[in-house]
Amino acid sequence: MSNSVNLTILRGLANIVMVLLLAPFCQGVMRKVTALIQSRKGPPILQPYYDLLKLLGKEDIESGDSPAMQRISVYMSLATVLAITCLIPMGFPAPMNGQGDVILLIYLLTLSGICTLLAGLAAGSTYSLLGISRQMMIMITLEPLFVAAIIIGAIHTQSFRLDTVLDGSVYMNQGFPWSGIIILIVMLLSFQAFVERAPFDISEAETELMEGPLMEYSGPKLAILKYASMVKLIIYSALMVNIFIPWHGGIAGPLQWILFWVKIFALVLLITLVASTHARYRIDQAIRYFALLLAAAIAALALAGFGF
Repeated sequence: MSNSVNLTILRGLANIVMVLLLAPFCQGVMRKVTALIQSRKGPPILQPYYDLLKLLGKEDIESGDSPAMQRISVYMSLATVLAITCLIPMGFPAPMNGQGDVILLIYLLTLSGICTLLAGLAAGSTYSLLGISRQMMIMITLEPLFVAAIIIGAIHTQSFRLDTVLDGSVYMNQGFPWSGIIILIVMLLSFQAFVERAPFDISEAETELMEGPLMEYSGPKLAILKYASMVKLIIYSALMVNIFIPWHGGIAGPLQWILFWVKIFALVLLITLVASTHARYRIDQAIRYFALLLAAAIAALALAGFGF
């Protein structure tokens, strides 16, 4: 029993280290590709690593209304996303599949967004409060979309087990997977918002709010919040791959791991292309857009309930 627990912990740590190492690289690739699309040279691909190290080496200045809440929300934001990395497959089976289910996954995904809200609220500046008000409005209509995708998988498989639901389960019904196809379209149309990239980076909106919820943060705390955002990109991309395109053609071992990360980087490139070619939505436009997608997700959920 002890060896099994130790092995689970080691696999969880391996997932965490892997994501922490690759998340800034994905950010660097996004910056470089964006620059190429806009006919610029752009920063080096390794620039996000340098930025994080520079911020971590700065003085930790606390200027918000509630320094204690700032510390808690900042550390919780990173801790939450790292906990999620232990629950989802990253090219190999999830390390802690038996220690949680899809309900825990939904709670942790929601908590990661709430941590950002608390960080902005604790900062107390006008820009951060405006940013979290936008973030809150988006969360109300956006978060149910991913929940619907996970629940549709659970309905089709009649299970809450992570390894069962995170394995193309949205298509597992007896006939044509209408609910799976609809929720796939919904998730593709809303995915930019989940990873907080243009045209749905409304809560930060650097040209308007100077990074909104992060306005009052600097030094190590800003580094942690930035790092959590980078990790979140990997997490949501991994969830998209596992739920909608998990197939690897019978490939096993290291090749399966490589194919998984090829899918992740392909998704990152798609996100970059959309972000580079679309202007930011206004908050009212985004809410109407998400409301339409929410209606489609509810329809897909109803179809899943009837076996479609």
